Amino acid sequence: MKRLSNLSTALSALTLSSLPAAALAAARSAGCGKDPTLLTSPPTTPYTVTVNSKAREFYVRLPEGYDRDRAYRLIFTFHALGGRAVEVVAGEGGYLEWYGLPAQDPDESAVYVAAQGLVNENDFGGTTGWANVGGEDVALVDALVELVEADLCIDSEHRYSTGFSYGGAMSYALACERSAEFRAVAVLSGGPMSGCVGGNEPIAYYGQHGLSDQVLPADLGRDLRDRFVRNNGCTPQEPQEPAVGSGTHMKTEYEGCTHPVTWVAFDGDHVSQPKDAGASQSFAPEETWAFFSQFTQT
Repeated sequence: MKRLSNLSTALSALTLSSLPAAALAAARSAGCGKDPTLLTSPPTTPYTVTVNSKAREFYVRLPEGYDRDRAYRLIFTFHALGGRAVEVVAGEGGYLEWYGLPAQDPDESAVYVAAQGLVNENDFGGTTGWANVGGEDVALVDALVELVEADLCIDSEHRYSTGFSYGGAMSYALACERSAEFRAVAVLSGGPMSGCVGGNEPIAYYGQHGLSDQVLPADLGRDLRDRFVRNNGCTPQEPQEPAVGSGTHMKTEYEGCTHPVTWVAFDGDHVSQPKDAGASQSFAPEETWAFFSQFTQT
């Protein structure tokens, strides 16, 4: 386990309000032009960072041929309830590697981070997740943004987050509380379990949900979506959704929005990588990447 000893006490005690004031001071992060110390971490060797007196594990994926002078997107990928960050990294436990996003990006334009959730005895019987008690998981993201951007060359106007189920809930929490710091989120079959502090500002929002979800009913996903339909000033509408049993998905792109909102409803249950009937691959990575990559870097 790689412990980052150069983190200051101030970073360990990072407050929820310290990042936003300076988050977008410049598009190119302080790590540009530096030789990185954060290298692609194999599944067997996570990094650790201390936040609020707790050691937190995380993994990093650098682009092939990382260029210290090129500013990359930064994409957070959060695991589901009971999951592990290492599964997201390795493409195990029902996940595609990094949610299948690097395979959609031949230009290798992004740095990826996968963090490990905490065990909460009061949360679903004491398993790993993103309960975000007292904002501690948002504080972790703040710390990781600061740490990664100090070491790697990141375009700080292009931060993104995605995750399935509880990982979607964590991405939703960031949409609510860190809308000024993130360009877009993709919530895959998520819910409100990680909370929503603030939640009144616009951010580009992609929501995806199975209509027969037996874990987090589709109405939860619709509720999360509708918050940002309102925040983003979109023209209200009732999106078309596929019939149960059709084995298909349907995508709605809202109109009139200050920040894009896309809704993908699919005929299926609580799965992270849904497929249309007869398809060999999930549509989720392609749709997620299309939503993120519409924001071109200058």
